[in-house]
Amino acid sequence: MWKLPEGMEQWKKELEEWLNRGIEFINQIPPTQLYIACAVLLLTTALLLLLQVFRRKKSTTIVLAGLSGSGKTVLFYQLRDGSTHQGTVTSMEPNEDTFVLHSESTKKGKIKPVHLVDVPGHSRLRPKLDEFLPQAAGIVFVVDALEFLPNCSAASEYLYDILTNSTVVKKKIPVLICCNKTDKVTAHTKEFIRKQMEKEIDKLRASRSAVSEADMTNDFTLGIPGQAFSFSQCHNKVSVAEASGLTGEISQVEQFIREQVKP
Repeated sequence: MWKLPEGMEQWKKELEEWLNRGIEFINQIPPTQLYIACAVLLLTTALLLLLQVFRRKKSTTIVLAGLSGSGKTVLFYQLRDGSTHQGTVTSMEPNEDTFVLHSESTKKGKIKPVHLVDVPGHSRLRPKLDEFLPQAAGIVFVVDALEFLPNCSAASEYLYDILTNSTVVKKKIPVLICCNKTDKVTAHTKEFIRKQMEKEIDKLRASRSAVSEADMTNDFTLGIPGQAFSFSQCHNKVSVAEASGLTGEISQVEQFIREQVKP
């Protein structure tokens, strides 16, 4: 009969000895304490596994929203391809893709792709926005800084609906107000646009609060009662940036995206 070498026999004896000691030690532990220890171990393991799952599933979706003609689609192409694709394109369906930002395409190493969704700005197509908000890590709300004043009221109302959306509030989804077309001399500054939109939203707060709860479409209200509205009062972080989709000056938008979707 084949026998283990002498050195292996010694290892086997020591292993058996340690195993027997372990069994003796476990037998000395009161059953209640043993059950508690096992429960704690299982719970800790389950929590660690859940943390890993949530980390892996962290959203990479950034949503582009705003009125038609604000330049969302051109901005989409600049972020993806570094080009405008020959100017303005009116989207009737959500335009989406997953890619590494064009400005990062030459960087070495592994970079996390971004899932970018350009939601049509036409009022009849805006409900499509609700399909993407649950997965959104951030929202870029694009405003036409050149034709801002004629569209201020409509843009502010659209932004109000986003900021009071239950998904946006509960998940505290960050919003960047992107003042597009600022390369033009007659374009308004981001400070002017921010102040005007705050005033418009303040008016909306007053008019919407007068509507009965049965007719309210939003789950949350904005601001502090008795105080003039400012974006700093929102449940989520709201910031303002300048950009130009046509010239490719979009660094502030890229920075916002990478703050929400870490490379």
